[in-house]
Amino acid sequence: MGKRYFCDYCDRSFQDNLHNRKKHLNGVQHLRAKRVWYDLFRDAAAILQEEQTKKPCRKFLQTGQCDFGSNCRFSHMTEQDLEKLSAQVQGEQRSKELRQEGADVPPGTIEEWLEKRAKRLSAAQSNSALPEKPAPFQYPPGWPPVQDLPPSLQAPPPGGWPVPPNLQWG
Repeated sequence: MGKRYFCDYCDRSFQDNLHNRKKHLNGVQHLRAKRVWYDLFRDAAAILQEEQTKKPCRKFLQTGQCDFGSNCRFSHMTEQDLEKLSAQVQGEQRSKELRQEGADVPPGTIEEWLEKRAKRLSAAQSNSALPEKPAPFQYPPGWPPVQDLPPSLQAPPPGGWPVPPNLQWG
């Protein structure tokens, strides 16, 4: 049967030879899937800057869907999404400034730190005119959620991968 090449970006495999691999790696489907994958790890400030320069997508605003998805050259973010994203960017800038000033990371677990942060933010927002509860950043519609990633790129579940009974020690 021969060797097969599996592309993690496209979640497909094909017979591995020079012609097939070159054709696939230069194909539109692969290049789009690769761009979507790397866009998942872009900085929030870069995403905000790009989204602010785009005009809103009329089709997406009217129907809630766009045929182009993540490849659309227009913005699929609402004003609320842009506000949330700008708040996230400001938070990241403040934390970066604190790190540069030499502020130590508070001791404890991540969960404790997140709880303290949530309390601090809710107290700060109750004093201001911003919405009561900040929503976590969500990727724009059309971006693949982490659950849709190929199994080889997904993080292991809590407790690690299950071991089949025939491979267990003992």
